Amino acid sequence: MLKALLKLVLFVTLLFVVAGFFFGYRWGGAASRPRNAEPVVGTSGTSATDRTERARETGANIGEKVAVGTERAREVLDESRLTAKVKSKIALDDTLKGTDITAHTSGTTVTLEGQVANAAQHQRVLQLTRETEGVSNVVDRIAVR
Repeated sequence: MLKALLKLVLFVTLLFVVAGFFFGYRWGGAASRPRNAEPVVGTSGTSATDRTERARETGANIGEKVAVGTERAREVLDESRLTAKVKSKIALDDTLKGTDITAHTSGTTVTLEGQVANAAQHQRVLQLTRETEGVSNVVDRIAVR
């Protein structure tokens, strides 16, 4: 008896599903609106075209900010690369052993700070820095002991 009742419930459920399919019943949705109807306005009171325009403006603003950030990152990398070149030349030069020199770069201007043992080392540090590709100006803050 229970088995027959279960079969009956399953059959009725299946019948409703098939009938819904053939009669165009849409589960949880509304009937489609005609193609020439006015655009739907949401609760904010703006139409889809207004939202699209705002999205485009926001995208353009974000694009500008990314471009500015990318350019600044490129400048920082170029400055870091130039500083590394100068520091490497000074560190690898045998005549400059025992010197305490730091280099800072702003644009293409390199500022040298620190101490050297004699005037020859001072001139060598300046020469190495000036001949480094990309350096346009050298600020000398090196003290001779």
